[in-house]
Amino acid sequence: MKLSEIKSHLKGLEKIGFQLPNGELVASHFHVTEVGKITKDFIDCGGKVRSESVINFQLWEENDYDHRLHPEKLVHIIELSEKIFKFDDLEIEVEYQGKETIGKYNLEFDGTNFLLTSKLTACLAKEACGIPVEKTKVKIAEAVSSCCDPSSGCC
Repeated sequence: MKLSEIKSHLKGLEKIGFQLPNGELVASHFHVTEVGKITKDFIDCGGKVRSESVINFQLWEENDYDHRLHPEKLVHIIELSEKIFKFDDLEIEVEYQGKETIGKYNLEFDGTNFLLTSKLTACLAKEACGIPVEKTKVKIAEAVSSCCDPSSGCC
């Protein structure tokens, strides 16, 4: 989800909910403690120089049950961050403290809650590493019937 999308969704909500990949909701007394831009410059395993940037939200919860973050407040925080840091309309990455370590998630919206979805690692230079690219599987019966009909002239 891009920054413009979350602002649009927030403007239609009365309350904010974040749902973890396991279906549990982040406690309703969470705070967004950071809104920032993270840029990662790196070299992939094939030797190609790369750069990636995301807008980062950090969710945090504590025993502060009296201060709930309302949609209009989060929109204000986002707009202030955009004004100060001149953010592009980048994808959002969310950090949230799990049981053992901080998790990083992609963000989606189901019409009610923001969904923290799992991020995956991948080799960015499969051809340089000798990892075969997955080929499209074709059923032989379909291939034979579509191009090798004796009256097609291909044989």
